[in-house]
Amino acid sequence: MKTTFSAVALFLSLGVTAFAANSKKPAISQHRAGDPSILLQEPENNPRSVPPSLCSPCLFYGGDLNPGDTNSVGFSDENTLLILGGSSTYAAVNIPTGVTATVYGILFNVQADAAFDPITASYDIRTGVSDGDGGTSIASGSGTAVIQPTGRNFIGLNEYTVAVSWSTPVTLTPGEYWFNLTPQCLNTLDGSCSVFRQFVSNTTQGANDIHGKWQPVHETFLNSLFFGVAWTNWCDASLGFNPTQCGYASFGLRGTK
Repeated sequence: MKTTFSAVALFLSLGVTAFAANSKKPAISQHRAGDPSILLQEPENNPRSVPPSLCSPCLFYGGDLNPGDTNSVGFSDENTLLILGGSSTYAAVNIPTGVTATVYGILFNVQADAAFDPITASYDIRTGVSDGDGGTSIASGSGTAVIQPTGRNFIGLNEYTVAVSWSTPVTLTPGEYWFNLTPQCLNTLDGSCSVFRQFVSNTTQGANDIHGKWQPVHETFLNSLFFGVAWTNWCDASLGFNPTQCGYASFGLRGTK
């Protein structure tokens, strides 16, 4: 009898928690107030860079989150029972003239407050993205995610490197491409998925970047059915970031050139 009562109590507790979480629209981002007077640092090619171990071989890495920076933020990038319909952040890379890149994996540094369940993520590569226009998808799918903690914590959320790879490489000729990787928490038997949040980190100093200059400044977009935002630049004033906060995303590409 005691066991039955405990199970019922747990179910009710999770149900109340989920209801409370869904009774108010969650915040669209995870960030501090920010200081617009602090200028954004341009990424530098650092021969001593140490990118995430999942970025191997590492074609590109934008740089680490700095949890102590007042301009550090988290961009909504999640598909959970709380954020039904999904909310995806896309970040850009310019493949320079004279380079042909072979890409077979994407990794995002994600701030999260619960387990990933199931441990899968969707990915998408696009061209021609602009305000209000999602351009053209040239490769997309989903797969098993490999997850490693970075050891960083931002405003109470631990950060993880989340990576997905695919077997047939995608060849990218010179030009600009936008990349997304969206982790999930859609297990209806997991109560945490009803309160679970996921945010891709930004990078303000480009620490440990690999070819960091390949990431164009202010070219990160949000596409979210849940929040009713269609292909909006994260630097749009309506989303509340200053130019330093919305400058660069912390993500990488597995591949070679």
